[in-house]
Amino acid sequence: MTDKKLTLVQHLEELRIRLIKSIVFIIVCSVFVYTYIEDILLFLTKPIGRLVFISPQEAFMANLKIALWGGLFLASPFVIYQVWGFVSTGLRDSERKNIFIFGCFSFVLFVLGCLFGCLVIVPVGIKFLMSSAPGFITPMITLDNYISFLGTLTFVFGLVFQLPLIIMFLTKIGLVSPKLLSRRWREAVVIIFIAAAVLTPPDVFSQLLMAGPLVILYIIGVFLSKLVKPNKKITLLS
Repeated sequence: MTDKKLTLVQHLEELRIRLIKSIVFIIVCSVFVYTYIEDILLFLTKPIGRLVFISPQEAFMANLKIALWGGLFLASPFVIYQVWGFVSTGLRDSERKNIFIFGCFSFVLFVLGCLFGCLVIVPVGIKFLMSSAPGFITPMITLDNYISFLGTLTFVFGLVFQLPLIIMFLTKIGLVSPKLLSRRWREAVVIIFIAAAVLTPPDVFSQLLMAGPLVILYIIGVFLSKLVKPNKKITLLS
């Protein structure tokens, strides 16, 4: 079977269709999550305890944020499938069979990252940040700020846990090699700490909480890349 090459316009049209499908599916999942919003909010606020809101619409907007974050989480298998489906258009037919495996692996890593961020990083981070305040200051965390903090960290960790898969994919298409990844580990660690500083709140503790797992994920990705057979015809770096 010969490979079918798509024009730029066809690629853009496919991207538009996949984006529309993903957005619609996220909205449907968000509506479903909103029906259980009180139970979800009670569970999510356990690490912080009592929260306040300082404007009439804040509680409603916070509920919408929870619904959107939850909808994105529930829709993540479909969204990931659309992402890898779009990526597969740039590959040969013989390589597209790997998309299903990459997609399943990607979803598992995303879920693990979200759970790690929500159940481990957020409670530990909240405890550390709250303990750093002097005893005579009474914390009054708003609902909107907490939900934004929780949602951002959870989603970011879901994305950064894709690092081993990204390394494997780049190795597969020949952009990097295990030898290169092993030789440039120092530069990789520096980039990881810079990324952690950008993606986390502006405190050293949160940055370390993200950078540490990322370094471990990078090492795992290097080992897994050795199991991948690259396409030597398009290898650019080694």
